[in-house]
Amino acid sequence: MDQQNQHPSLDDGITCTCSQDWRTQQLDNLENKPHRIYICSDAVGETAEAVVNATMRQFASEQVKLKRFSHIKTEDEIAEIVEEASIGQGFIAYTLVQPELREAMKEEALRRSVRAIDVLGPMMQAFIDTFNDSPKRKPGLLHTLDDDYFRRIEAIEFAVKYDDGKDMRGLLLAQVVLIGVSRTSKTPLSIYLAHKGVRVANLPLLPEVKVPPELKEGNKLIVGLTMSPDQLSGIRTERLKAMGLPFSAQYASLERIHAELRYADMIMQSLRCPVI
Repeated sequence: MDQQNQHPSLDDGITCTCSQDWRTQQLDNLENKPHRIYICSDAVGETAEAVVNATMRQFASEQVKLKRFSHIKTEDEIAEIVEEASIGQGFIAYTLVQPELREAMKEEALRRSVRAIDVLGPMMQAFIDTFNDSPKRKPGLLHTLDDDYFRRIEAIEFAVKYDDGKDMRGLLLAQVVLIGVSRTSKTPLSIYLAHKGVRVANLPLLPEVKVPPELKEGNKLIVGLTMSPDQLSGIRTERLKAMGLPFSAQYASLERIHAELRYADMIMQSLRCPVI
């Protein structure tokens, strides 16, 4: 027999080994391949994405990726999305208020054995059954440009403009003023409250800087933010690391932090403000 035409047999132990290696590689690829969740909506899709993100926080979801499809108009689009989800072995979370699109999603998902979660459907049905009312069937009402929407936009712009004591006029115009030493989450909380439509300014407290008189003027809620020294030191150390500065800087030292917290506590007590 021609040597070039010879192939390894099972008896040689070579083909079997290669096959096992191939199977192992395929299993590894499957395990390492990121899981995917498909967000579908006939509006923007933020409602479904928010629910999915809240769910993901309950799991070790580093390998889970989201893919969002917004402003879906046709059943053909739904068929393509379900097909992609089927191939990718993921599932779908959808907010479709148009009845024909919801039915198309249910049918396609069933036909291709893809799990599809109707985020709005059960809530809408409960509303219909309980209050004997009919939905508007209009996508995107979450983002209607009403007075509340413009109030939130104004509040966000306000929080950015008057962040970190940039302009003391903000202390007079704000509904809420957050005070505290550096890295006590004044800015994130300001932005969060701004999304609720609250005008918030914040002011850092430093022993070397006098509290401006504007803080005590006007009719607003002042709230103090504080934190344990060890936790604050850890956060500041990470901040220094991110900025490429030495960890030994006074900014993150416990001695400096204790001094700042004592000063901040004295100011908060003098203002008789609630402290979080």
